Amino acid sequence: MQRFKWLSKTQSSFHLLNIVLISSTVCVTYIIASALLLHNSNSPPNVYSSFQDAYGSTGLEHIVFGIASNQKSWLKRKDYIKIWWEPRQMRGCVFLETMPPNATTSTDADATLPPLCISEDTSRFRYTFKGGLRSAIRVARMVLETVALNHTNVRWYVFGDDDTVFFPQNLVKTLSKYDHRLWYYIGSGSEIYQQNKYFSFEMAFGGAGFAISYPLARVLAKVFDSCIERYPHLYGSDSRVYSCLAELGVGLTREPGFHQFDVRGDAFGLLATHPLTPLVSLHHMDHVDPIFPNMTATKALEHLFHAVNVDSQRILQQTVCYDRWFSWTISISWGYAVQVYSKHMFLPDVLSVPETFKQWTPGGVLAGSYTFNTREFHPDPCRRPTIFLLDTVSSGRHGIMTVYKKSYENCTLDNGSPRKLGEIRVSTKKLDLNYKQMQAPRRQCCDVLSSKSGELLDIAVRECNEDELIHMHA
Repeated sequence: MQRFKWLSKTQSSFHLLNIVLISSTVCVTYIIASALLLHNSNSPPNVYSSFQDAYGSTGLEHIVFGIASNQKSWLKRKDYIKIWWEPRQMRGCVFLETMPPNATTSTDADATLPPLCISEDTSRFRYTFKGGLRSAIRVARMVLETVALNHTNVRWYVFGDDDTVFFPQNLVKTLSKYDHRLWYYIGSGSEIYQQNKYFSFEMAFGGAGFAISYPLARVLAKVFDSCIERYPHLYGSDSRVYSCLAELGVGLTREPGFHQFDVRGDAFGLLATHPLTPLVSLHHMDHVDPIFPNMTATKALEHLFHAVNVDSQRILQQTVCYDRWFSWTISISWGYAVQVYSKHMFLPDVLSVPETFKQWTPGGVLAGSYTFNTREFHPDPCRRPTIFLLDTVSSGRHGIMTVYKKSYENCTLDNGSPRKLGEIRVSTKKLDLNYKQMQAPRRQCCDVLSSKSGELLDIAVRECNEDELIHMHA
């Protein structure tokens, strides 16, 4: 009997101890969980779920294009679009007011072009800008109508004109810097101060092209018609898009790789000193000289794309190196041109833009004031740098070789003159910028190599060493 009582007391003690242990475990677990939740609530949100989501996964298949055109310009300018449009990878539409005479369906007979879409009637909207074109309303509503196409798996909507030349892989690389799930309005302004002052420094100019992230575009499409009712007095389509995005509280994210190209004549200076960023677009190809001489505008662009198709990210990237023996300064605009100056120049002077072009509109000081540093392009060709233009490009397992031939000129020569050169060869590795390099770009370096021929110059482009300076030699 006593043993039974002792066992009962022992079992009761064990039972009480178990209850205490379980209760203690629950309390400790609760305290730890609460602490973790509190820590997470005070931590900044993780913008990207992973590096892959943030950068590497965006492709052409995630972009839908809206291209503004009209029946009159389409017949000529569609040749520009053929150069960059990739029908198996791209989606989108060219928006016209009416179907061209030769077309019987909404899809152009040429499979190398995007399909054609007829814009909706805009006669109910007012347009009061004196001397302007009310087609600006139709072009502005292209944003709404492109979204209404209801494509799936979209991350970005990109808009441009029929004479906007996009560089597709560079467009993808540039947009990949941004989280497509957030509200983004990406583009650039004009090269001319006066144009920006008149239309807005905060507006993406439509000819340069601009991008709107998917969630922002969906919201913009819902409110667009009600918004543009308030802006009948504006001149262009891009002003209407900008105004409605401003009403949504969204500002412009500037990307200098988009180019409005509000210049006329010889655009060499702009192309030879491109910003330190991938080339995304060119515009106004009908208003500048062909970018390579003795070619049509279309053939000249096709020639440039020979290099683009080999190394898209490197196209027009400027690299500068100095020749110790002859005291030359050499500026490479990869895939386009090489300039050799007969003397050493400070690097910032080389990076400024030679003013080879003419003003977009005649006028005073503001009409010729640009949004970048310029320098004189000497009127005497024999006092300019010697210019070599792209001839051929080839790639193999050892890298990429571009060959540049001297542009013709009738100048006297001396032993130390770069004009004795006939050809320049530039060797590179394919450029593949990672996410960090896109966020914090750095110019590459180059070396002048020894050559057996006095008429040939070999140059190798490479990444700079960590503490390496690009500078002229004493």
